[in-house]
Amino acid sequence: MNEIIPNLSVFLLILVRVTSFFVTMPLFSYRTIPARHRIGLSIVLSWIMFYSIEAAPFEFDGIYLLLVIKEALVGLLIGFAAYMIISAIQIAGSFIDFQMGFAIANVIDPQTGAHSPLIGQYLYTFALLLLLALNGHYLILDGIFYSYEYIPMEQLWIPLGDEDVVEFIINTFNSVYIMAFQMSIPVVATLFLVDVALGILARTVPQLNIFVVGFPIKIAVSFIVLFIVMAILMAVMQELFEMMFVTMRDLMRLLGGT
Repeated sequence: MNEIIPNLSVFLLILVRVTSFFVTMPLFSYRTIPARHRIGLSIVLSWIMFYSIEAAPFEFDGIYLLLVIKEALVGLLIGFAAYMIISAIQIAGSFIDFQMGFAIANVIDPQTGAHSPLIGQYLYTFALLLLLALNGHYLILDGIFYSYEYIPMEQLWIPLGDEDVVEFIINTFNSVYIMAFQMSIPVVATLFLVDVALGILARTVPQLNIFVVGFPIKIAVSFIVLFIVMAILMAVMQELFEMMFVTMRDLMRLLGGT
């Protein structure tokens, strides 16, 4: 019994980090996956990691409570960093929807329960399938395992208010919007030219109801351009996945003080 309690203290800390990681990380945090399956996967993964991570036993005291809070924050932040990067796809879809006129027709994303743009949801589904095809979900799970090399379990605090951490988060937000703009610029730029052409047509032919004619034209042009640039979008998504893994690694280094 005396040997089980120290081992239990280490296992619970691992379970807290893994479970909180599953709350915010892409793919594994979606509502389409039953909660009991996610909890079961967290326990199994924590049990495997328990035999792979060397850590001294802890006592159940006030310091242990601080370690539990720190482990929960670490898991949430790493998962949120991954989710923030991949959300650039939905941001790109919202840019495209705004130009197409689909911005008023948002749908409920069954995976997150939030409002999602139509084209953003369409591209996001392709991104998830590509992530699974490239075995990206294995790399995400590797991220939480190797996080103990950067953020040891016995580390009592994480430098959330550090200048480097704040600057890193700001630069990450900036990179997300840049990637989203790069993904949406082919369709957005084409629709801008269509708007210019429709404006000229409205001035030359005043009898033509440009609102009735322009809406289906913009929709048709948007889908044609999306079909043409889909291969390029897939390549950009792969770069986005690489950026996600690098962001997770750099954030772990900063939180670990290395």
